[in-house]
Amino acid sequence: MIDTLMKLAILIVGFILLIKGADFFVDGSSSVAKRLKVPSMIIGLTIVAMGTSLPECAVSVTASMSNNNALAVSNVVGSNLFNLMVVCGVCTLFVPLAVSTDTLKKEFPFSIICAALLLVFGLDSMLGRVDSAIFIVLFAAYLGWMIYSALQARNKALSEDNDEEIKLLPVWQCIVYIVGGAAAIKFGGDFVVEGATAIATMLGLSQNLIGLTIVALGTSLPELVTSIVAARKNEIDMALGNVIGSNIFNI
Repeated sequence: MIDTLMKLAILIVGFILLIKGADFFVDGSSSVAKRLKVPSMIIGLTIVAMGTSLPECAVSVTASMSNNNALAVSNVVGSNLFNLMVVCGVCTLFVPLAVSTDTLKKEFPFSIICAALLLVFGLDSMLGRVDSAIFIVLFAAYLGWMIYSALQARNKALSEDNDEEIKLLPVWQCIVYIVGGAAAIKFGGDFVVEGATAIATMLGLSQNLIGLTIVALGTSLPELVTSIVAARKNEIDMALGNVIGSNIFNI
């Protein structure tokens, strides 16, 4: 009984860390976007997306190094499906997600190209070093494109006369919020998976079922919670950018 309560406590603590971590992470990221005068979409596509995708990265790399390649790939594909259908679906329950024309013309097609490449490269049942080199080069180009877009948006914002007063967090506080929020999201996700897996095991569920459900859901919880928090704070672009950027980062 005590052991069950401990596992339940770990699960609850994990959810608290996830929610509060996402809260701070979005506040810090949003303030950085306003301070740098770049669109929230770009911050969502880069800083937020990479931060929330760290669990998938860690799980897939660990699985690959232990020769569990099926888990490494299925984790990425499953997470991307979860992001598109569940994260976007749940966010729209709180607020409609407006999709800009630029996003439809640029980021969405790029994410589809990445998925198509994964399909083509996987037709021979093997992802090799050449395939990985192509993915890494594409990701470097993607980051360069995001930096270029951010600089363009910043220059445009600076050239416009805008006397609007915006309350900004101090730089040190932005850093603390982003780093601390990301750490809380990471450990919160770990605690949720650990607690849920232990409880499921005690209930007699198979490891295969646990892996297909709890682990897959657990690595995608940061995207889900962060996007929901962003949507509720009216940071629509950041919520959507998080989903698109995470799918690109995963592949």
